[in-house]
Amino acid sequence: MEAAAGGAPPPGAAAAAAPGAETSAGAAAAPPRRVLAMLRAKLCTWHILKTIILGQMLSLFICGTAVTSQYLAEQYQVNTPMFQSFINYSLLLLVYTTMLAFRTGSDSLWQILKQRWWKYIFLGLADVEANYMIVKAYQYTTLTSVQLLDCFGIPVLMALSWFILRARYRLIHFLAVAVCLLGVGTMVGADILAGRQDSEGSDVVIGDVLVLLGASLYAISNVSEEYIVKNLSRVEFLGMVGLFGTIISGLQLAIVEHREIMRIQWNWKIALLFTVFALCMFGLYSFMPVVIKVTSATSVNLGILTADLYSLFFGLFLFLYKFSGLYILSFVIIMVGFILYCSTPTRTAEPTALPQPSSTGLDNAALKLEENDNETLAVTVQFTRGETVVVNTD
Repeated sequence: MEAAAGGAPPPGAAAAAAPGAETSAGAAAAPPRRVLAMLRAKLCTWHILKTIILGQMLSLFICGTAVTSQYLAEQYQVNTPMFQSFINYSLLLLVYTTMLAFRTGSDSLWQILKQRWWKYIFLGLADVEANYMIVKAYQYTTLTSVQLLDCFGIPVLMALSWFILRARYRLIHFLAVAVCLLGVGTMVGADILAGRQDSEGSDVVIGDVLVLLGASLYAISNVSEEYIVKNLSRVEFLGMVGLFGTIISGLQLAIVEHREIMRIQWNWKIALLFTVFALCMFGLYSFMPVVIKVTSATSVNLGILTADLYSLFFGLFLFLYKFSGLYILSFVIIMVGFILYCSTPTRTAEPTALPQPSSTGLDNAALKLEENDNETLAVTVQFTRGETVVVNTD
């Protein structure tokens, strides 16, 4: 008995201890599995997959416009950004403004112009000048400056969404934006290592200011687009931008680019490049409101950060760019930040209700007396035998 008490434990005790050890090991392994299951349920959803696909389709449209513009500039010395924008706005005018012209009622072209014409003039001006300033900046500053400073539009867009669209962000949204900007920095580093910074620019300060102004105007245009698409209609936005964009870009084209257009040596290749650019830009403008309505302007702008990378991949074959593994890394980083942003929806703040008066004033008291006078009195009378009851309601 003493040996059993002070020596080795009985066999039953060891057998009983084994299941407990397995249970504790399973409990220790449960939290990581639970976390993975939660991440899978949060990130691997049809909404996020659809958002990724739609965002990358927009990036491919932007890539098409960038590649054709660069090919025109390098192979044929054609630099006509305003003329190219004019073609796009003219297509929007022919398609969407015509659709508005055939509408009747409150959403017809005439009614929209009567009620909101001056707002669409400012919107068209912001959109036209944003396109022009970003392209014009390449003549003054470096590719690195354009790629980095163009991201200035994202915080501007978030700030405008906060005040105008009443969007409210969580901590994960700010972290996701930081991750995306880290990916852009990685892409710029890859450009420097690949030797794509041959030109220093003629006036860096002017170029940088143009990029900042263009990015801010893009933010204004995108916030306006989100508001119109979600509260009015996609056709109204595209029709009005096409109408006023055609007018504004046409006037600016006649002033600043008429000589460049006269110097173009037209052939079927140049005409084909202009056609591809116009179709890509028209597809971008037509498709972006659809994506914004499903997501938001901020998430769309984060998703299209990969457009420069698609242009670089095409440039490996068309312009003989040097490849760097950092391009792949930057693409992965941007996509991780984009998925993080889309994993948690933003919320919309409710408008602040006006405070109600705590006590009724004289006018309210008089109104209350009138209401009481108009009310019908409900009187319950119980009769007992031998009693006469008189009810006076004066």
